[in-house]
Amino acid sequence: MSLLQVKDIHTYYGDSHALQGVSLQLQAGETVCLLGRNGAGKSTTLRSIMGLTPPRRGQVLFDNQRISGLPAWRIARLGLGLVPEDRRIFRGLTVRENLQISAYRRPGSTRTWTLERIFDEYPMLAELANQDGATLSGGQQQMLAVARSLMSQPRLLLLDEPNEGLAPVIVQQIGALLDTLAQTTTILFTDQSVHFALRHAQRAYILEKGRVVHQAESRDLAGDTETQQRYLSV
Repeated sequence: MSLLQVKDIHTYYGDSHALQGVSLQLQAGETVCLLGRNGAGKSTTLRSIMGLTPPRRGQVLFDNQRISGLPAWRIARLGLGLVPEDRRIFRGLTVRENLQISAYRRPGSTRTWTLERIFDEYPMLAELANQDGATLSGGQQQMLAVARSLMSQPRLLLLDEPNEGLAPVIVQQIGALLDTLAQTTTILFTDQSVHFALRHAQRAYILEKGRVVHQAESRDLAGDTETQQRYLSV
């Protein structure tokens, strides 16, 4: 059974029809990427799943429970975590406080990610624990944003453009982080880099003008230059 099912969702910004019947699904344990040019609807798809920009039509099901129509905070408590493109680090709070404010354990679940484990797994954050989170570098803020989401014990992690604006060496670190998290967490992420996305995901969906126009195993899409040229070239 699919952990996440997105069924024919239509999402609007005012009168603008941003998503026009998007459907996709993830099995538990999968890492899946959303690809597409700027404005294709990738970020809106994540926001629609998370309830930040609720779809007007269609359904989103998580673990066979309908979550479309629920407020974002309730969706988060069911086990979905979002790392937004702009990271949204809380200014005026230290790294430690940014992590603590997001700590949550669902009733009946085990607290897998604790502050101690975060600092053990990511010693860079431990070294910066008492520094204002908003003063970190872009790469450090991205690591903090991911770690903050992990503190909510997500079963499904949504990452929006995790490499946006980062130096190549930091992009490599984010890729390694994705691979590590994929061993225990289901992941759906967006990215502008086709090479990066297909290297770290098992499957890919391509969006164009708010519609899913192609889906494939990553290894197949990596060799499909015609499809890449048609939907992803600038």
